[in-house]
Amino acid sequence: MTKTVPHSRLGRRAAAALAAGALCFAVVACSSSEPAGSASVAATGGASADDAPHPAAAPVAEGEMRVTLLGTGSPVPSTTRYGMSTLVQANGLNLVFDAGRGATVRLNQAGVPLGQIDGVFLTHFHSDHVNGLDDLWLTGFIPAFGGREGTFDVYGPTGVKNITDGLARTFRNDIDVRVADGEVDRATTTIVPHEFDRDGIVFDRDGVQVTMFEVRHDPADAIRPAVGYRVDYAGRSVLISGDTVPVDNVVRYGTGVDVLIHEVAEFEDPAALPSVYAHHTNPRQAGEIFTETAPKMAVYSHIVNGIPGRVPGVTDEVLVERTRETYDGPLTVGADLMSFTITADDVRVD
Repeated sequence: MTKTVPHSRLGRRAAAALAAGALCFAVVACSSSEPAGSASVAATGGASADDAPHPAAAPVAEGEMRVTLLGTGSPVPSTTRYGMSTLVQANGLNLVFDAGRGATVRLNQAGVPLGQIDGVFLTHFHSDHVNGLDDLWLTGFIPAFGGREGTFDVYGPTGVKNITDGLARTFRNDIDVRVADGEVDRATTTIVPHEFDRDGIVFDRDGVQVTMFEVRHDPADAIRPAVGYRVDYAGRSVLISGDTVPVDNVVRYGTGVDVLIHEVAEFEDPAALPSVYAHHTNPRQAGEIFTETAPKMAVYSHIVNGIPGRVPGVTDEVLVERTRETYDGPLTVGADLMSFTITADDVRVD
């Protein structure tokens, strides 16, 4: 059964969802104290009618996790779905998974201090997953905007060092003049790579563990590396699939998680652009994965939904209908700035 939740009941800062007309579809209601008919939040980041802060701005309760979709889009330069990026908060840590276009803007909208990002984790090296990385790094060490006191740490598969070394060279002039001007301490501008060449735990701090696992972004396995991540804390868990066709590892690491965030690609005509479908997971396939893993909440992000001016996409309602061919559990079509709070009892959509 699909339950459609009216716009007025979505979280206050699910900004792009409201602006784009996206809905939350789930077998559990979206939680919000926003009264019906109140003003929604603009995609430009304006405040709601009562100017309430975004959930991500507040500390997460002990033993709980919070997930915020910073960007849910594809390479399309959209103003409503920014580039792929996901924030996971647990035990005082702010972890960012992928840093697509606009990630820094969304973090700022959510009220998360840009200098307090404890790690960025890359799933692969397509530009739409890394083209916001430099902005997050650079803005985070400017005192007026971020004020980072330590290093900027980037985690992921082999190849991360090539990116971080390249960014350090590219922006050396900016750093040099800011240091010479007395604006920043050079130590706060350091970008540090953490590379891993196999599946396993890549981050373990303050009870929060991040596990990296291999996925497959194309049938020929030419796009390498490509990985997903699972985050665990205090019995709570979230999995981020990365860009992938259906693979066993998502089921292996995702079975029984609280929140499973999976990419999806769909067009009005399922026969359109087979080359795109060959690199992603369609909603019927995703439904099979959700059925097998049985998460408390399945979530779509990195939504490849048509190509503007070329190939028509589908409405969120149709995306859900096609998923329901193979899955009947809790499902949310993600939108920028939508948050999920994971407790011992349930998953609340804020």
